Amino acid sequence: MDEQVLRKMLTEENVIDWSSYFQMAGFDVSHASLLKEVSSNRRVNNRGFTLVNLLYLPDCSHLITPAFDSELESRISSLDLSHVDLVNKTWKFGGDEKGHRNITKLISNFPSCCITDGQGQPITWILMYDYCAMGMLYTLPEHRGKGYAKVLVSIMSKRLHAQGYPVYCFIEEENTVSYRIFKNLGFTEDPSYRAAWFEFNY
Repeated sequence: MDEQVLRKMLTEENVIDWSSYFQMAGFDVSHASLLKEVSSNRRVNNRGFTLVNLLYLPDCSHLITPAFDSELESRISSLDLSHVDLVNKTWKFGGDEKGHRNITKLISNFPSCCITDGQGQPITWILMYDYCAMGMLYTLPEHRGKGYAKVLVSIMSKRLHAQGYPVYCFIEEENTVSYRIFKNLGFTEDPSYRAAWFEFNY
C-alpha cells in the first residue's frame, strides 16, 4: 500500500472512530511506525499482539491431497452452532463472550469443516474468518498425529477455490506445526510480507 494513501486514510475524519476500542488485522508491519505515529498524535494507546506469515495457494493444481479412506470421509462435516463453546474454549484468542460472538458469526455465515468422532462430536476443525482467510485450525490433543489437519486443509481449500474465494491463511510466526502443514500441502509464503494485529483503546 502507498504510504501517503494510508496516512490520508488514518488521519482523515470519519474514516476511523479513534474514540472506541478497535483492531486492525493483517496490517502490513512495514507501515507500523506510521500507525504508531498517528495513534500517538491522537493520544490513543495501541499495541501489536501477534505477528504472522501469509501463506496462499496460487492454484488448486498445486495442492497436495492426502489420501483418506471412506470411513474417515463419512465423518467429515461442517460445524454448527452447537459447537461454538468447544471452538471458543480451544481458540487462543477466545474463551470469553467476545470470542463466543465472533465464532457464532463465523459458523453461521462462512464455510467450515470438521472431522467428528463416533458420537458426532468434532475432534478437529477449521473455519474461515470474515476476511476470507482460513483459520482456527485445531485438533483435540488425544487425536493428533493422524493427519486429520492435512485432510481438512485440503478439503477446505478445494471448497473455497470452487466457490471463488482466495485460498490463504495467516500463521503466527511461532506456530511451526501449522506452518509445516500448509507448506507441505503446497501453500506458498510471501517472504516480503509480514502482517500484525494491532488493538487500540484497550
